Amino acid sequence: MIIASFNVENLFARAKVLDTATWEEGTKRLAAFERFNRTAQRRRYRTSDKQTMIDDLLMLSVLTRSRAKIIRQPNLSAQMAILRENRGDFLVERRATGVEIVAEGRGDWIGWIDLVVEPVDEVAIRMTAQVVRDVRADVLAVVEAENRPSLVRFNEEMLGNRYRHVMLVDGNDQRGIDVGLLTTRRYPISSVTSHVDDRDTENPDFGRRDGRLFSRDAPVYTVRWGDHQVYVVVNHLKSQSRTGVEPPDELRRRQSRRLAAIYRQLRRDGCTYVVMLGDFNRGPDNDGGHPSLEDLFNRRLGLVDAYSLDMFDTGPRLGSFQGSSLRDRLDYIFMSPELAACVTKGGVFRKGLWGRSTNVNPPDDWVIYPEITASRHAASDHAAIWVDVRLPT
Repeated sequence: MIIASFNVENLFARAKVLDTATWEEGTKRLAAFERFNRTAQRRRYRTSDKQTMIDDLLMLSVLTRSRAKIIRQPNLSAQMAILRENRGDFLVERRATGVEIVAEGRGDWIGWIDLVVEPVDEVAIRMTAQVVRDVRADVLAVVEAENRPSLVRFNEEMLGNRYRHVMLVDGNDQRGIDVGLLTTRRYPISSVTSHVDDRDTENPDFGRRDGRLFSRDAPVYTVRWGDHQVYVVVNHLKSQSRTGVEPPDELRRRQSRRLAAIYRQLRRDGCTYVVMLGDFNRGPDNDGGHPSLEDLFNRRLGLVDAYSLDMFDTGPRLGSFQGSSLRDRLDYIFMSPELAACVTKGGVFRKGLWGRSTNVNPPDDWVIYPEITASRHAASDHAAIWVDVRLPT
């Protein structure tokens, strides 16, 4: 069984805020999106709240500056988001002074902002499929997938129905980037346990505004392998962007602590073969520490990091994201000791990875597909990671 994880970055459509020249620019826009919708829920709007929402709408190009006033964005193609005003008046535009928020609180209007999506480059979709075909995973965890219909369509149209089982549970991310699992006919999914509603009991005043712990979900899939069962926990932890008053490492640390608890419960329930994998959104420090992921690396927990195995080949670089430096090691495969003992080989697959989106030239340190001639053609800004497991007969 080849087990792999791949951040596919949405297969057919992607939020325009993610199509930016730099990581910092994209994260600022994502922060504005989340902050606006959070602020808009307040019962009463202070003057500072109204200014914050105006600033966020400017960041998302819903509004724009024209001389000395702020107006609605006249160029719809430039908008990164759409302001929905379903009932009541939120915003008015006056000829002399520009836009003004007239709603005094949540009770005055019903609405929100939605991110604008755009089709992913056709070459990029084909390169994503090529990575999946070349990795040849029997059990493939996917990160940043739009929804199950998109995964089914991708499997049918781009992969020739390689996968018999396609599963995705909608998570907590309002942008519609979720985690899912695809398995071949030999390895059916027999059950799934979602953790989408797990509460942030340690620090409910921070993190997600609705009190839910996981940024997306942390589903536990039970995959049958002959007489055995493999428990696959797919993850996409808190991003590195700061979207609230709390540093992202703190929420990610609590998410990691909960994952460790999920693993301990699986072991108490007699689960022998367990794998936790996905995009953990935090690389090691140069001194080898793992900030915000400490609980998963705790030796007493017993999880084995695939990167620590002698047969795991990282290739010419140590990471899995963009430039693939050690600090760019964002994607992980953790295994129970019994499963790790059965790994025969593994590695990082970078043929679909251009490197940093700001790079003009292709990477020097690894070979990419010849069809990729610019960063927009890349299969993803993440490499795929994989392990080949052979259970004893």
